[in-house]
Amino acid sequence: MTIRVLLADDQPLLRRGFRLILETEPEVTVVGEAGDGHEAVTATRALQPDVVLMDVRMPGKDGIEATREIVAAGRDAAHTPRVLVLTTFDLDEYIVEALRAGASGFLLKDVPPDDLAAAIRVVAAGDAIVAPSVTRRLLDRFASRLPAVRDDGAAPHTGLTEREHEVLRQVSRGLSNAEIAAELVVSETTVKTHVGNLLTKLGLRDRVQAVVYAYETGLVRPGAG
Repeated sequence: MTIRVLLADDQPLLRRGFRLILETEPEVTVVGEAGDGHEAVTATRALQPDVVLMDVRMPGKDGIEATREIVAAGRDAAHTPRVLVLTTFDLDEYIVEALRAGASGFLLKDVPPDDLAAAIRVVAAGDAIVAPSVTRRLLDRFASRLPAVRDDGAAPHTGLTEREHEVLRQVSRGLSNAEIAAELVVSETTVKTHVGNLLTKLGLRDRVQAVVYAYETGLVRPGAG
């Protein structure tokens, strides 16, 4: 299956570099380019890419707002593009906002060619490319800037079983399915089922979003083990 990619970056030379890299991958096709967030949203709507490689810092509508619009539109559509955000620094504060907006992960702009292609494949398959432990490092640094998603005093995890609640806590600690299975003394398949169920119940797209959710609702506190 061919993976359709849209490149969104305000620097033409960077877009050209990414295009040259991806054009060497037989299963990847670059279907278009965008120079700012507005163009990215419009091009995504018109071209229906599988993955949008999105720069964060662009003039006008930035990559965060563009990501938010693309993800929101995808919830009500048959085709849901995945967004990979680009940053210059691995602890760029904008990355947290991009993850909250619905991005499936992030890449550094100096990502090696093989890693770029691999990341696009992973995201296109429906997974996130940022390890939960890396996301926790980001959130620990910028958690004070994350507004709570609930302000009505209601319990944030209503609808989860006790075991799903515990699995969410372990996911938020940065543990893999295998590590969670060992911790809870269950099979890895059971953990995978619990993760899928809690993502569905909470309306989350992947493990990265689950970690962000856990921080926003107070399930995990900055620096907690």
